[in-house]
Amino acid sequence: MLFWQVPAPNEAMLISGTKRQAQATQFRIVTGHGSFVLPVKQKARMLSLALREAEIAEDCVTQQGIRLSVRAVCVFKVGDDAVSIANAARRFLSEQERMEELVGRIFAGHLRSIVGGLTVEQIIRERNRVAQEVMAGSHSEMEKLGIVVDALQIQEIEDATGYINNLSAPHAAAVASQARIARAKADQEATEREQQAAALKAEYERDTAIKRAGFLAETEQSNARAAQAGPLAQARASHEVIEEQTALAQRQAELAAQRLEGEVRRPADAEAYRQRTLAEAARDSAKFEADGNAYTERTIAQAQADANTARALSLRDGNQELIAANRVVENLPALADAAARGISGASLTVLNGTEGVNQLAAGVVGQGLAILDALQNTKNPAVNGKSSLRVPGRTP
Repeated sequence: MLFWQVPAPNEAMLISGTKRQAQATQFRIVTGHGSFVLPVKQKARMLSLALREAEIAEDCVTQQGIRLSVRAVCVFKVGDDAVSIANAARRFLSEQERMEELVGRIFAGHLRSIVGGLTVEQIIRERNRVAQEVMAGSHSEMEKLGIVVDALQIQEIEDATGYINNLSAPHAAAVASQARIARAKADQEATEREQQAAALKAEYERDTAIKRAGFLAETEQSNARAAQAGPLAQARASHEVIEEQTALAQRQAELAAQRLEGEVRRPADAEAYRQRTLAEAARDSAKFEADGNAYTERTIAQAQADANTARALSLRDGNQELIAANRVVENLPALADAAARGISGASLTVLNGTEGVNQLAAGVVGQGLAILDALQNTKNPAVNGKSSLRVPGRTP
């Protein structure tokens, strides 16, 4: 319908020209629903209730006399209540496009006032405080204008004198130092990790190379064993043949040794033993003969000495009985010689060596002396001790 008008959700429709007004204003405010507008008699206009943004860039002087360039942003809108809409309509209805500029100027003035009472350190560290104080200082004015401030944020603070930079220099240096330390520590840790990774990689490569070399060695060994299987079997067969031949040669050598033992060595040993026995027997016989001859000669010499002594005694005392004895004594060497010859030509077995020969010779001589005693007793049985013949080694 041409006379029915509906405002948008973010608009307030202001109808003027009616006599019936529910509000204390001179016009009717319609929001959220439509209304009839009589042409010529009534007039309807729209007031935007949308959110608006005002940027503030203002040079301010702090309590310390330092000039700062402050940039802020203010977010505001017309209030939803009828009083705020009426106040805003009376002031901005024909100049809604300049609403941001006008609100920005108002907030710029309050911002200069608030910054002038603070130091640079407070402004930097307490930006929210500055914003809250600015909003609180402009609250009454905004209420008169029908504007509600949703937010005020200080975006940037610039210092042409370098005061802020000087304030931040120690902290910046400390932070830079910490950053360099952290960066160096990080580089060190990264280097250590890279070294560990390189060491692990080298160790892995070494283990891989060792295993690969082991596998290659086993493969080559297997190939070598396979290649040498034929020659090795032939060599083993040849070795077995050589062993059998060696054993046969050893058996033949043993047989030859046994044959040599039976045919040559034992007869030679027997012959040598026979020759040695004969030589020893000849040596013993010659020794026995020499000993017998020597004993015979000694006995004969002794007998001759005794005979001479006895002859001398008989001639001195005039003992004629001993003449016959002297004859026997004179013949005693011949008797001993005959006995010796008989012994030398006889086959005697002497058991006690030289002592046995001496005993044999002594027996022969004793027999001779016994014959002499028998002759003496036959011729003169009553001979006393003075006329008897003494032979050394015998008892009268």
